[in-house]
Amino acid sequence: METACYNQGMAFEADNDDLIPPKARNRTLQWLVVAALITVMLWQMPFGGLMLYPFTILATWFHEMGHGLTALLLGGQFYKLEIFANGSGVAYHSAAGRLSSALVAAGGLLGPPIAGSLFILSGRSASLSRKVLGVLAILLIVSTVIWVRTGFGWLILPMIAVVLGAMAYKGPDWLQPMVIQFLGVQACISTYRQLDYLFMNNAQIGGQVMTSDTGHIAQALLLPYWVWGTLIAGFSFVLLLVSLWIGSRPPKETPPAKSSRLAALSRR
Repeated sequence: METACYNQGMAFEADNDDLIPPKARNRTLQWLVVAALITVMLWQMPFGGLMLYPFTILATWFHEMGHGLTALLLGGQFYKLEIFANGSGVAYHSAAGRLSSALVAAGGLLGPPIAGSLFILSGRSASLSRKVLGVLAILLIVSTVIWVRTGFGWLILPMIAVVLGAMAYKGPDWLQPMVIQFLGVQACISTYRQLDYLFMNNAQIGGQVMTSDTGHIAQALLLPYWVWGTLIAGFSFVLLLVSLWIGSRPPKETPPAKSSRLAALSRR
């Protein structure tokens, strides 16, 4: 069965020397919370959406890639991805079985918060932040070549990839963790930019009425769409809180190597 899903709008380890100092992490955490609040305020302003436009496109990419990659992981097909100038997108894919269809639909809704949480956690390490920015830039280019089938998508996604790649290659060490964590927060809270979409059985895009993601889940798993919308909204919020909490915790002390302990004992 071919389906079109659309969007309207881990633990990491690193050397202690590479981890961001606790005071700097706390300042970054405070800044991220303020940035999230400012973002929510901008959503309510006439030109706020324009200021947040690149993050809207990136969130749509996460959403649609979540659908497509979940379909591939479950043995289905990911045919193409369309991203439009109004910030919406459509992923065309196929999945076999009711459970697979539900998981693919959920994959799009959970794609942005899961990716965002991983970004926030990666920000604990300067070198890991740099690597994640680079990998994200590469994935944007690769996905464009393989799946994107709109001229606008071919224009905007490589532009975002170039900016992220430049940040990974030339950005200062103190800025890279802030950028990747800021992107993470934006991805997590993008779920709430169009919160009403989670509580729709059907939605209109491109002049066509289509079943929403929660509507697809409800058709496959019986519970009403608004139940699934509530669960996904709550899970996204918990992911954000947990990732921010872990990101602000001090690193554990690295235990001394066994050889070092043996050497010390031999000197005694």
